[in-house]
Amino acid sequence: MANAKILISACLLGHPVRYDGGAKSARHPALGRWQAEGRLVPVCPELSAGFPVPRPPAEIAGGQSGQAVLARTARVITAGGADVSDLFIAGAEIALSLAREHGCRFAILTDGSPSCGSRFIYDGSFGGGRHDGVGVTTALLRAHGVRVFAESGIGELQALLG
Repeated sequence: MANAKILISACLLGHPVRYDGGAKSARHPALGRWQAEGRLVPVCPELSAGFPVPRPPAEIAGGQSGQAVLARTARVITAGGADVSDLFIAGAEIALSLAREHGCRFAILTDGSPSCGSRFIYDGSFGGGRHDGVGVTTALLRAHGVRVFAESGIGELQALLG
């Protein structure tokens, strides 16, 4: 596993692709090393699906999680009430395709995101409430055997990879 490729949220590498036009740069020594070794495969599922930057904030409605969106029993909505579930699912499918193309068995994705959250996501109220849950991309990747870590879990992944 010493040369394992890792799918990573582009915003964690400093790319300004978040809904607000910003980045969420992660600071960990392993990231620089993995990047220099060509092991990181950046992706922004939302951008890949065709969302612009910036874009309206979106959350999974009703305190649901990414698995429910994939099962079509929950929706991803914008703060203005638009249903953007199909685009989130499309972005997740693109991320899975990229992971397969590069042989990524691991991913580091941005926690809290309705696409990438792996420990928590926002509850759909747009009031800052969060709950344990995963985003749409994380749910799809995990369903296909990709181990997903939040940016706070980079050290754990580093220990696993040796």
